[in-house]
Amino acid sequence: QVQLQESGPGLVKPSQTLSLTCTVAGDSITTPYYYWSWIRQPPGKGMEWIGYIAFSGVPYYSPSFRSRTSISRDASKNQFTLQLSSVTPEDTAVYYCARRTVHAGTQWDGPVSRNDYDYWGQGTQVDVSS
Repeated sequence: QVQLQESGPGLVKPSQTLSLTCTVAGDSITTPYYYWSWIRQPPGKGMEWIGYIAFSGVPYYSPSFRSRTSISRDASKNQFTLQLSSVTPEDTAVYYCARRTVHAGTQWDGPVSRNDYDYWGQGTQVDVSS
């Protein structure tokens, strides 16, 4: 059974950097062809795909977030991390980490359906407020 768990501060001040970690249990984040993603849901809005880090360690970001997002990993801890800089109250959301399997030869460069993910974390609420 694969489990994902988000962790990080629940409150971030405007202009600061939001940092969240997803800890994975039950499988290695370096296993081909798993892609480890961050998605968020602002209040009253739909899901927003932020980006992913592949099993190879290569990240990819949604154009909407690319300029201020970094996704990295610590394979020794089986964790991957989201950093979102220069946050504003519009970044208030529930943040999720999730795993998707993308087979060789398939390119993934945009949002997909919730059902396309294999596993999800429970989500963590992050408020951006002074």
